[in-house]
Amino acid sequence: METNRQKKIAGVIQKDLVDILQGAARDGMKGVVISVTKVHVTTDLGQAKAYLSIFPSDKKDEIMEGIVANTAMIRHALAVRTKNQLRRMPELLFFVDDSLDYIEDIDKALKGEDDPLKDVDSSNQKKKR
Repeated sequence: METNRQKKIAGVIQKDLVDILQGAARDGMKGVVISVTKVHVTTDLGQAKAYLSIFPSDKKDEIMEGIVANTAMIRHALAVRTKNQLRRMPELLFFVDDSLDYIEDIDKALKGEDDPLKDVDSSNQKKKR
């Protein structure tokens, strides 16, 4: 269970990370929206795991590569912003939060737009042959 301190630090990091990433997206990538869905900080405050939701989702791999490649720069920008609140900036780890894609797939299935079992049936028939 997270302590109040972990939650506060995660909140500070999440808020400033949103500003940094959205600013970068505005400057270099038109039409791309990056949101930080959640941040988890380890108990020793040494690591922060940031979960990102990227739209449009077909560009998420390319954008995540760019974010991971620029982690040191992002961490520095974060440290400058939070220097009065945090003594030590945790190591940053970035992950794709694909829960919105998952919700969208469920929504399509419920509306009858996409049949998730259609692909399962065809793969089972191949195995039986």
